[in-house]
Amino acid sequence: MSINKLAPRNRTIQITKEDSETFDKKLITLSENVSLSTLINKTINQDIFEAIEFIPDTFIDLLFIDPPYNMNKKFGASKFKESSIADYTEWLDNLISKLDRCLTPTASIYICGDWKSSTSIHQVMEKYFIVRNRITWEREKGRGAKTNWKMNSEDIWFGTKSIKYFYNPDAVKLKRRVIAPYRTDSGKPKDWDETEDGQFRLTFPSNLWNDISVPFWSMPENTEHPTQKPEKLLAKLILASSKTGDIVFDPFLGSGTTSVVAKKLDRKFIGVEIDKDFAITTEKRLLMVDDNKTIQGYSNGLFWERNSANSQKKKTKNIDS
Repeated sequence: MSINKLAPRNRTIQITKEDSETFDKKLITLSENVSLSTLINKTINQDIFEAIEFIPDTFIDLLFIDPPYNMNKKFGASKFKESSIADYTEWLDNLISKLDRCLTPTASIYICGDWKSSTSIHQVMEKYFIVRNRITWEREKGRGAKTNWKMNSEDIWFGTKSIKYFYNPDAVKLKRRVIAPYRTDSGKPKDWDETEDGQFRLTFPSNLWNDISVPFWSMPENTEHPTQKPEKLLAKLILASSKTGDIVFDPFLGSGTTSVVAKKLDRKFIGVEIDKDFAITTEKRLLMVDDNKTIQGYSNGLFWERNSANSQKKKTKNIDS
C-alpha cells in the first residue's frame, strides 16, 4: 500500500506495506462454527452476513451498529447503494434478525443513522427490542448546502433486549462550564464548583450531544475511513451500557474505533469488517493502545465539553480542541 506524504501536523494513521504484512496475520475469517474464546478481542475480516452464520449464541453484552446509511457511499473497496425506505428497512431487519440470537438477555443495543435511515432503524428496533431513546449528536463537519439545510446531526437509537439492563449515568457525566452561576445567600457556589480553571458543573447525560469532535487530520485517532466515529462518542456508550469485562460487538467495525475504545476501557471486544485495509488499520490502532489509553475529551473519569479552557488542556492531554 502506498503512503501519502502528510503535512507536519497531520496525524492521520496510515498503513504501510510492512503494517499490512504484520497485521494481516492477526485477522481471522470464519468458515465453521467457532467457540467464543476464539473470537474474543479479534477482528473478523469478512462480510457480516457470512460471519454471523458461524458465531455462537448469547454472548453480546453491548451491540454497537454503525451500518451503511441509506445513501450512495464508497467505503474503501466496498460500495453501498441508496434504496427505498422499504428496501433499506428489509435489509436492516435481515441483519438484526440474525444478530438477535447472539445477545445476552440483559444486552443493550445502539444503532447509528442519519435523518433518512432513522425511519427504518426505529421500525426494526421496535420489532425486536425495547426502544429506550434516540440520541442526537452534532456532527460539525463539512461544507454548507445551497439547496437544503446542512446535514449537521446524526442519530443513535438506544434499545435493550429486555426490561433488565445495565445503565450507569454516573460514568458519563459531562463537566460543563457555568455561564451564569447562582450563589447561596452566603456567597457560596450553588450546584457548581469554583476552581482556578473556571466555573464548572457536573451534568447528567442527555440525549442531545454537542460536545463531540468528528476526527480530523490533526487528531491522533484520525484514520482514512470516510465515516469514522469519534472515540469520545463510543466511550460514552460503552461506559454507560457495559461493565468492565463485558463483550462489545461491532458488525461494521470500519477502522476499529469500537474495539479500540473497548480495549482502552477494559472491555472485551469482537469486530467484523469486510474491507481488509480498514481491518488492518484496526489492528494497528489496537497495538497503539498499549502505549496510549487516553481518549480525547475524557479525563479523570469525566467527559469535558468541547473547546474547554486552555488552562485545563495543559493539565490533561486528551481534551477536545
